Amino acid sequence: MNSVHILALSCLIGLASAGIYTDRFNTQYNKIKTKGYFSKVGGIPYHSVETLIVEAPDQGHQTTSEAFSYWIWLEALHGKINKDWQPFNNAWETLEQNIIPVSASQPTNNFYTPSHPATFVPEQDEPSSYPSAVDSSVPVGQDPLYQELVNAYGTSDVYGMHWLLDVDNIYGFGNTPGNCELGPQAQGPSFINTYQRGSMESVWRTIPQPTCDSFRFGGQNGYLDLFTKDNSYARQWKFTNAPDADARAIQGAYWASQWAQESGQLGAISQTLSKAAKMGDYLRYALFDKYFKQIGNCVSPASCPGGYGKSGAHYLLGWYYAWGGALDTTNGWAWRIGDSAAHFGYQNPLAAYALASDPNLRPKGATAVSDWQTSLDRQLEFYEWLQTAEGAFAGGATNSWNGRYDTPPSDLTQNTFHGMFYDWEPVYHSPPSNRWYGMQPWSVDRLAQYYYVTGDSKAKALLDKWVDWILPNIKIEAGKKYTLPATLTWTGAPPNVHVNVESTGSDVGTGAATARTLAYYAAKTNNTQAKQVAKDILDIMWTQYQTDKGVSAPEAADTYNQFNEAVYVPPNWQGYYPNGDRIENGATFISMRSWYKNDPDWGKVESYLNGGEVPTFTYHRFWAQADIAIAQGTYGILFNE
Repeated sequence: MNSVHILALSCLIGLASAGIYTDRFNTQYNKIKTKGYFSKVGGIPYHSVETLIVEAPDQGHQTTSEAFSYWIWLEALHGKINKDWQPFNNAWETLEQNIIPVSASQPTNNFYTPSHPATFVPEQDEPSSYPSAVDSSVPVGQDPLYQELVNAYGTSDVYGMHWLLDVDNIYGFGNTPGNCELGPQAQGPSFINTYQRGSMESVWRTIPQPTCDSFRFGGQNGYLDLFTKDNSYARQWKFTNAPDADARAIQGAYWASQWAQESGQLGAISQTLSKAAKMGDYLRYALFDKYFKQIGNCVSPASCPGGYGKSGAHYLLGWYYAWGGALDTTNGWAWRIGDSAAHFGYQNPLAAYALASDPNLRPKGATAVSDWQTSLDRQLEFYEWLQTAEGAFAGGATNSWNGRYDTPPSDLTQNTFHGMFYDWEPVYHSPPSNRWYGMQPWSVDRLAQYYYVTGDSKAKALLDKWVDWILPNIKIEAGKKYTLPATLTWTGAPPNVHVNVESTGSDVGTGAATARTLAYYAAKTNNTQAKQVAKDILDIMWTQYQTDKGVSAPEAADTYNQFNEAVYVPPNWQGYYPNGDRIENGATFISMRSWYKNDPDWGKVESYLNGGEVPTFTYHRFWAQADIAIAQGTYGILFNE
């Protein structure tokens, strides 16, 4: 962004001032647009301004579909406040060009056989149990969406975001849109993948791999035989979708639809809204069991039958859906999978409502509207089933115990959700996927928005109980500090599941999400305490945690001792990353990422690894900074302050 653009942006923001909190939105928006959050090539939002950060992405200048979805929401609110919708359209165009695989990146979808979507590969508990053997004897279901989507859009391609981009191509794969393994000389962004070895594979134990594997890098079979054991291996492509991010992008588009319509500017974004609707059509893959098996009491891979029609749909937003195929376009094949596990934290009733009810976001698929209406009802039922006696929401449910259709413990078979089994930590156990408090306000905020729009009494009952739980667990030191839950522990199972606050903190991202949740609730119910606590959190973070790049609090990175953690690589397996880093038995997180030693912050970590103090960082994550801006602006809109 050059100086002329910055000046124009500053002038626009100055003209749009309307209140304390919308002014704060504009101030934060300006920082996000000018302080290093976007790549110089392509204008792509980074995961964080800082490069040395390891959490879900393992480097800050990667990015996620999560960041893109927050960007869409941010620009929707910018349109509302400043009556300027071009940035919203531009953000979706950048999303479409860079994180939705173009047709050339998914070249063999036309070979896909919906009567046999994929071949079963059991998930294992530990990375050391991989590669996992393909088992073609296990029955799978049929994909009822494929032909419907082809009929609607005239293509076999999937219109969904891949979850992870190496924006600056630091790994060097060079899987840029439409290209496969160009290598380190490619500018990026480059598609990459991580996490493919079971529930105990934390970010520190991953072996990042290219989404397009032509065997140029890695070992004899590229990276494929690290994960899957087969008789032979073919050069192939594969992508993974994070459904909560696609749903958040659709949620942002819904608000854009409402706000643009209010100001008579709907026509300015109509084409973008049709793209959001299309994304929602394909997002239905997240509503199905991983192998399209029937939902309910699925306790044996061999005997649990495949689903037909919609019998393989749980209608909840699963943790992922994925698709892939051969690179050879003359002898092609392709596959698609959903996910058997659903986490409450990924549910988005507002997105389901929008896709079922907003004429500006109506998908073209013949059964899409009815599917999303069913999903909306099912999600609300899911919240009811998972709500603790205290009010917080427990983890989720799975149709495939241990990821291989095992029989769960007997105490979990007594009270199921449409035959799916309760899991307090769906999908990931290192760390547990429902330990982080942030899952609560992320998901409950969407529930509160849905309630604000519809007045649904079911949603209100759920929110009443949640608000009664969270308010006593937020401590306000007037004008100086707020604390709220940071980590949670869980006991029991539905209908007798309980939550305990294990630790507290003052995180700005989860604080913003909590404040916005309370603000939507207060605006609908006139709950003065919820409004005041929301205001206090927003005021304190704004006055106490200002930085030159946004709003952030220092945090101790006590997990960074794991830079030296061993990463399991099978004995006798050897391969290489494009820069020459070796993938072999005995490798560690840092040995496979030697480029980290050139990072300007590496000295702080190196000192810690050598016995020094825990390093402290002040991170500016894109999602959190956008969440802060959105929370401030939303409060201003809801209460005209």
